[in-house]
Amino acid sequence: MNFETILAGIPDYAKDIKLNLSSLINNHSPLNDNQFAGSVLAAAIACKNPALAKYVSQAVAAQLAPNELSAVHSAVAIMGMTNIYYRFTDLVDDASYAAMPAGLRMNILRDPGVDKIDFEMWSLAVSIIGGCHKCVSAHEQQLIKHGISKETIQLLAKIAAVIHSLACIHTIEISK
Repeated sequence: MNFETILAGIPDYAKDIKLNLSSLINNHSPLNDNQFAGSVLAAAIACKNPALAKYVSQAVAAQLAPNELSAVHSAVAIMGMTNIYYRFTDLVDDASYAAMPAGLRMNILRDPGVDKIDFEMWSLAVSIIGGCHKCVSAHEQQLIKHGISKETIQLLAKIAAVIHSLACIHTIEISK
């Protein structure tokens, strides 16, 4: 993975973000490189910053296989829908909405084309950025159920946080 261009573009006023990203790049154990790359890319796309998504996509292009890239994009797409819908059911005062069938197709969750744990990780990173309590909770519980440690889940939250912050920085820098 080549994140040097991204790191080099982080302005001095965001030194902490640069240090945090560098730390994640250099030490993302217990995630393997593909899980890390997919999590970073999913978070970058979820931030809706096209320039950052492009930079990250280029940085991880050689790392992820075509099926993994497709699964990352699928995670972002499906979470883009579910985060909004389930956040609505959580925010509205009438609990009857949560009891209604969603009626939304989510077939990709059954067969994402990659290891389900990887897809859950990428979905969690997107859902953290999407701010959906129900989705974050559901993906966190699935990861725990599959033996993923709380420290690993926390690492995914750190990735989402740092990439979100980076998206904010790049939005400022790009708009100048």
